[in-house]
Amino acid sequence: MEFEPVVPVERTLDGLMGLTYGERGDGWAEATLEVGDHVRQPAGLVHGGAYAAIAESLTSMATAMDVWGDGMAAQGLSNTTNFLRPMLSGTIHARAERLHRGRTTWVWDVTMKDDEGRVCAITRMVIAVRPRPT
Repeated sequence: MEFEPVVPVERTLDGLMGLTYGERGDGWAEATLEVGDHVRQPAGLVHGGAYAAIAESLTSMATAMDVWGDGMAAQGLSNTTNFLRPMLSGTIHARAERLHRGRTTWVWDVTMKDDEGRVCAITRMVIAVRPRPT
């Protein structure tokens, strides 16, 4: 059984932000987000919450796509995001690398870069894997 969103993606935070899921493989996944006023803080920088949301959405979706067929769901358990370089414009390029695939928790590292390939934020995400609600 393939993952089927309960809420249409365009109506979720991912849709509101404009998060675009890219390629994914065994233990990794990618996404992009075009920077606009909708993800900036009043000073004009990308809001830290946008980076945290990208990381949580990307790793939750990547985990869900792997466990859904087994009757399981994925949800964020812990999100630690560090901001290394401000972004004002361009595209955020996110790549998640899975570090641990356990029975009830998965651990991911997410690196978010600007268009020049400079690291702007990093996140360690822990995803809980639980039975799907009926």
